[in-house]
Amino acid sequence: MTDDFFHMTSHRPYLLRALVEWINDNQLTPHILVDAGVPGVHVPPSAVKDGRVVLNIAERAVVQLMINNEMVSFSARFSGTSYPVQVPISAVLAVYARETGQGMALPDDIPGTEPASTGDELMHDGDTPSDDTPPDDRPPPKGRPTLRVVK
Repeated sequence: MTDDFFHMTSHRPYLLRALVEWINDNQLTPHILVDAGVPGVHVPPSAVKDGRVVLNIAERAVVQLMINNEMVSFSARFSGTSYPVQVPISAVLAVYARETGQGMALPDDIPGTEPASTGDELMHDGDTPSDDTPPDDRPPPKGRPTLRVVK
């Protein structure tokens, strides 16, 4: 065994895709809550309220929905005008079903799981803190949504 280990990719896009699939499978309408202040967010300024925007990403509401490991992108109509939307995964705060409110706030990335500059690079000792470093005890950043649980 060597001291090299694989750099893990972010878990956030995988959670987002899984939750959207779950919401769709239940014939509900997936919405995402987005921090509009994150660089790379392209939404109509008129849709932003208090620095956030809620986007309906149901297949019937958008054209060419793509959720990859870096970005959510699609075209949608806002006040009757088609607009190309781009949202970096890091700007997605939560995903939920419009009808029930069920879903989840996406957790922040675990340290050491940020996307690498290339997908096949290996990290070496000294590049990141060791796995036995205790987690940061600071409270979560302000502005993260709290979703109510509907039973």
